Order: sequence, then structure tokens, then C-alpha cells
Amino acid sequence: MVVSVEPGPVVVRVEGVSKSFQVRKDNTLKDRVFHLGKLGREHRERFTAVDDVTLDIEAGTTVGLLGANGSGKSTLLKLIGGIVAPTSGAILSRGRMAALLELGAGFHPDLSGRENVYLNAAILGLSREEVDRQFDAIHDFSGIGEFIDTQVKFYSSGMFVRLAFAVAVHTDPDVLLVDEVLAVGDEAFQRKCMERIAQFRAEGRTIVLVSHSASQVQELCDRAVVLESGKVVFDGDVNEGVAVLRKVLDGRRHDERPEEDAGLPIEVTAITLLDDAGVEVEDVRVGDPLTLRIHVRASQPMPRWAAGFSIDTTLGQMTIASNTERLGMTLPPLPAGDGHVDFRIEQVYLGAGQYYINANASEVIDINSHVLMQGRMFTVHDATSTLGSVAARITAAA
Repeated sequence: MVVSVEPGPVVVRVEGVSKSFQVRKDNTLKDRVFHLGKLGREHRERFTAVDDVTLDIEAGTTVGLLGANGSGKSTLLKLIGGIVAPTSGAILSRGRMAALLELGAGFHPDLSGRENVYLNAAILGLSREEVDRQFDAIHDFSGIGEFIDTQVKFYSSGMFVRLAFAVAVHTDPDVLLVDEVLAVGDEAFQRKCMERIAQFRAEGRTIVLVSHSASQVQELCDRAVVLESGKVVFDGDVNEGVAVLRKVLDGRRHDERPEEDAGLPIEVTAITLLDDAGVEVEDVRVGDPLTLRIHVRASQPMPRWAAGFSIDTTLGQMTIASNTERLGMTLPPLPAGDGHVDFRIEQVYLGAGQYYINANASEVIDINSHVLMQGRMFTVHDATSTLGSVAARITAAA
């Protein structure tokens, strides 16, 4: 039986929003003095950071904003949070919103951590009585100990974000905006933040998260929005969104043949995946066998040749790689024309998600190789409760 889940009410609506900035070309004082007056206008240009974006964000969803540096994701988050105003379009929201967008935003450097807790919480809409009730929990969560009564100008960046995050998550927000701050602080604090966001999800709160970490987005988010040059190029499933991001980041490589590959005697033409019955597949379950068939074409007879492969996550992290040399395999001579070599993985133990396969072929491995990047994408499915790029059967006992 399939149970359909109705989406919650819209808590943030972005309607045809654009944001432009005026950028000066004359950045030095000398240039600015020289170009004073009417001619100065020629040394200014408009830069559009967010370009006609329309989004509806429903209550109880966790949305990941993805994109390359300069794609507009942080600007969009600031627009949603009301930190900056749109050049055109409208943003509508309801409920209490807490924005954690920049380290120490809203903190006064000459005030102590304690005083800044009250100041920052007031900015986020809490009364003094509410902060009094929450203060001990905020202090404990931040983990900054006795430094709570030290001026924050003496804080490290990690202490800044720990205290700021602690305040934000204790304001009982309906919508939480988070921009890359989970990359700051030690591993234990990052995990504490992740657990609190997971708790917010379970409570039905809405979270909009900007992160460069694919695993973080896949763990926390149930929707991905990918931006490129200020425009939305994808809005949907998280794993598909991460794959689209990889294509955005590496798009120039697709279907391109580097000049240095010209004239190589052997090249990789395609990659296919086969199950045990020899049927071509694009999906595999954890623990299943999988054969990677590397198709090659030789422009001349090859008395000796070698081949290899690697499997990457959608953000380019290599999970496994091998080649015929490492396997102690000597390939038979290859006549001019088409051929192939098979690599069999006895059991696939990659985590659930999408992966790219790269392949290479050459006379001698790693020397003058022809490489086919992202020659095939496949999806791993798993019903276990693990996360990450490695799968394992795990049990728990107390």
C-alpha cells in the first residue's frame, strides 16, 4: 500500500525574486579619484546575484541550497531571512524565523558572551524573561564554559559560531536558516548541530540549509535546490540534486576530449554495467555483484595494453579504484578496432546514492592514458539504516 503524504502549508514563498548589486571596476583610491564625476559611471556595472527565482517552501521540510561559489545561494538565503531586500519580486513568510548566516552576526565585539546572548536573542524576537529561562541551556549547548563572561572580540571563529548557533536553536524558530556554519567548530560540535537539526526535522520545523558538503545535505535534507549564475537549474530529489551540482561544477568536462589525448593509440569509448545474467543495469543493491565493462577502441594493433577504473561520489570523492596492473592481469593483444575488458566486483558495499564511473586505457598504466570521466552513472539502493559512501551491516545491543 502506498501512503501519500500531503505537503504542509507554505511558510516561505519566493516570487520572481532578483537581487542586483552595483560593482565598481575602479577599486583603488587612485582610480576612484581619477574617475570622479560623470565618467565614473562608466566604471560601474550591475551584477545580478539572484535572477528571477520562484520557490515555495512547505512547513516541515528541510531544503538544501546547492551551487558553486558565486551561484547566489547565500544571497538567496539572506533574501529569505530579510537581511537584504530584493531588487524585484517579493518574499512572503510566516512564523518565527531564526537566521544563522554569518559568524557572529548580531554580536557586539565589546560585549561579553552573556550580554550578546541577550542581545542576539532579542534581535531574534525573544523577551528577557524567555532568555532567562533558556540561558543555561544556551550556555551548555555552546560549550564555551567560563568564556561566557569574556568579550566576544577575543573569541575564536569557532567560539563565535558555537554561541550564535546555540542562541538560534533555542529561540524556538518555525524556520531556521543556516549558511555553512556547520563547517566551523570541532567534530563533536558539528555532530551536536546535526543532531539538533535532525530533532528540528522530527518536530516538523522548516530548515533551509546552505552547504558544500554533499554528505551533509544527503543526511539532513529531503529536497535540493541547485543554483547556477543566480538561476534555479534543479529543484527536487536530494541525490539527483547532488548529481546535478556535480555536472554544474564539472560540466565543461563532459563530451570534451583534451588536446593531449589526440593521437593516442587506444581510447575508452564507453562503460556499461552488467548483472550476473549479463543484462545491462543502472541500479544495484548493496551486496549484489556487478561487472564493469570498459569498451575501448585501438587505432592500431596493441601487443600490450592496460585499463583501469575508479568510482566517485557525485561530488568527486573517490570511493574505490583498481586496474589490470594492480590485479596482476595481463590483457591479451588487441587488434585494431573495438574491444573490452571486464572488472567484476563480487559484492557492492557502497552506501545508498548515485555514483560516477571513470575509466582509462593505455599501453602502460598511468602513462599517456586516455581517460573517460563520468562515463556512466549508477544508483545503489539499500534498506539499511547507515549513511555515507560505505555500506555495512550493523546491529546494536545494550
